[in-house]
Amino acid sequence: MSTNRTRSGRPAWLPILLIAITAFTLRLLYTFEPTLRSISENQLGVDDGILNVALQLLKLALWLAFAFAVVRVATAFVFNFLLQRRKGYEAPRLMRDLIALVAYILVFVLVFKIIFPEISLGALFTTSAVVGVILGLALQDTLGNLFAGISLHADKPFQVGDVITVGLWTGVVESITWRAVKIRTFANHIVLISNTSTAKESIEVCPRDNLNARLVFFNALYTDSPAKVIHVVREAVRETKNVSQSITPIARVMNLGESGVDYEVKYWLDDYALYNDTDALVRQRIWYAFRRAGLNFAYPTRTLHIKRQPATNSNGARQKINNGIVERLAAVDIFAPLSGEELARLSANVESHVFAPGETIIRAGEKGASMFVVNRGEVEVQVSDDGQSRTIASLEEGDFFGEMGLFTGAPRTASIIAAEETEVFQIDHTAIKPLFDTNPDLVEALSHTIAERRTALDARKPEQQELEESTGLLASIKRFFGLDSD
Repeated sequence: MSTNRTRSGRPAWLPILLIAITAFTLRLLYTFEPTLRSISENQLGVDDGILNVALQLLKLALWLAFAFAVVRVATAFVFNFLLQRRKGYEAPRLMRDLIALVAYILVFVLVFKIIFPEISLGALFTTSAVVGVILGLALQDTLGNLFAGISLHADKPFQVGDVITVGLWTGVVESITWRAVKIRTFANHIVLISNTSTAKESIEVCPRDNLNARLVFFNALYTDSPAKVIHVVREAVRETKNVSQSITPIARVMNLGESGVDYEVKYWLDDYALYNDTDALVRQRIWYAFRRAGLNFAYPTRTLHIKRQPATNSNGARQKINNGIVERLAAVDIFAPLSGEELARLSANVESHVFAPGETIIRAGEKGASMFVVNRGEVEVQVSDDGQSRTIASLEEGDFFGEMGLFTGAPRTASIIAAEETEVFQIDHTAIKPLFDTNPDLVEALSHTIAERRTALDARKPEQQELEESTGLLASIKRFFGLDSD
């Protein structure tokens, strides 16, 4: 069972209990005061003056405890119940403390004047000037923190939840009190920075309700086209998690370095507190995008690199890879009409691409002229449902997608997203056209195979509709590849 607690962590019922105890004690004191005086004077022989002072000090202590508890309950009622719960407004901690401090001072003055009406507080403080100077010097840092805290609350340069950099420390603001600013660093450490230190330092603020930008730097070879590099990186970064979709990332040339072209990519974050993870993910996406696009990072020109030909360049290893592609394509049912020789010719023009988890392979609505076969990994088929992406299927090794784009140039009907690191074989329009040029009958055979596959996906279609779809598909394929329709 949970217990209600105040902002300082103490149970909320403690001030109420203190009010009850002090009220009961005061009632007993005033009730039995004559009896106490009689006992102390007649039986104990205590001087009446000393007894009066003792009773007045006891009354002062009890009344101050009672009054302070009442002030605490009153401030909690006003700030926690009336303002926060009813009005939805949470007063700053420093404001609460200052109001409570003023109330405590007023209560002390009032109770002191009631208990000791013959003593002048003004004269008491005037004769204590030396004590005041000593206390002022001793409390110099505390007072400095107090007034610096008042200044911070008045200017409001940052709020709880913002990411700030003060001196050597960077973290998320957790609280702002009259003494210090508490931040949680990205190493999950708590750092308390005094208000005086905060007021003296330059503060970098990244508000939590603002789109804050980040920069990541990379390079590429001089032989790589800057236009291609910028396009590839921009498209890779814009799909990254936590990168805002409201502002398009900006990739640009930063410098012409000694060994390559230096670039920077600028992007904006939805949650700036996660910038370390997002920066790492952006660098990962750039690496994958470079590999797919055939781009290379620049190495220092002053370092000698001896590049050995990989084993895949030998005839035996290359033939093994081609055989693996042929086996993968032979398992795809729409390529069943192809002979072994035709599959080998097709595999020579197949391109392999690797996608990172969460990357988009094809996007719905885009024009396509290629299909893909999943060699390893897994992809998700997503469609838009009232503006929200919805996964309708998952494809694994050996599955394929995008065949209508390859054979007819039809726009993509769904988006395909890599569910994990996935390698796909891309078969382009230019890879299959030579097969049609040398074997015209292959067009009709493929059109029947595709029509049968589409019919199998919807068994409710009648035979006449299947024949019409096959005929229309054949005409679309011939028209897309520029073949004679006769």
